[in-house]
Amino acid sequence: MTTALALLTAAVADLAGAPKEGLGEQRDSRWRGRRIVRVGEAWHLGALLLTDTHALATAEVLRAADPGRRGYTAESARERAERRAEALRGGFDEGEVVHVGWSVIDVDAVDAGRSSGPLALVDGVPSVRWSAAGGFMPLEAYLRERVALLRDGAAG
Repeated sequence: MTTALALLTAAVADLAGAPKEGLGEQRDSRWRGRRIVRVGEAWHLGALLLTDTHALATAEVLRAADPGRRGYTAESARERAERRAEALRGGFDEGEVVHVGWSVIDVDAVDAGRSSGPLALVDGVPSVRWSAAGGFMPLEAYLRERVALLRDGAAG
């Protein structure tokens, strides 16, 4: 049986040289205000983020941007624009993709038969729930497809 750890480790090796995206965390300060600061970078593979040492569950994805002066028809649009501005204030470059609210996946727990984030052992096969509404699919096939997409996108 192939473990989730072995599959993720192989994926990281296959991703060497592929583009990464920023990992951010929200910080609040009396002097600097609310902002999203860089805490690392990862390869974005759909429901997963991979760093050199960890697997993370994807959460909020945004692009750093100046909110400018716009009229918003929805409060949610105003909030989203403010989140993009927080990333810009935190040091991300204009247009840079930022992942916020991600969580570390306990890969050892998955290999022991428990679930963590979008990963679980399903009938003894490491699997990933690729969307909140989707079912599980084998992690090996998921990683093969996502790594190829990321590498092909970087080549083009």
